[in-house]
Amino acid sequence: MTPLAQLLPGQSGKVVSLNPERVVDQRLMALGLLPGMVVTVVRRAPLGDPVEFAFNGAEICLRQSEAADIWVDVAADCPIPRPPKP
Repeated sequence: MTPLAQLLPGQSGKVVSLNPERVVDQRLMALGLLPGMVVTVVRRAPLGDPVEFAFNGAEICLRQSEAADIWVDVAADCPIPRPPKP
């Protein structure tokens, strides 16, 4: 398992755990982010914080500290981003 904050742009991971006691995690669950869903890192701000993530057709930004407490599994069944065609 890896903290979501450690993934690089273009990498994906399957959510393993969220902390339902944290307000930010409660909001993410209300938006539809649940264990078992695949999250992709879209991009990072120039200074590295915040980070934009995509899941289930939605895109959100989280602080590094918020993403550090969300654990994901970077496995072979997560989608691999393809470079855009020229």
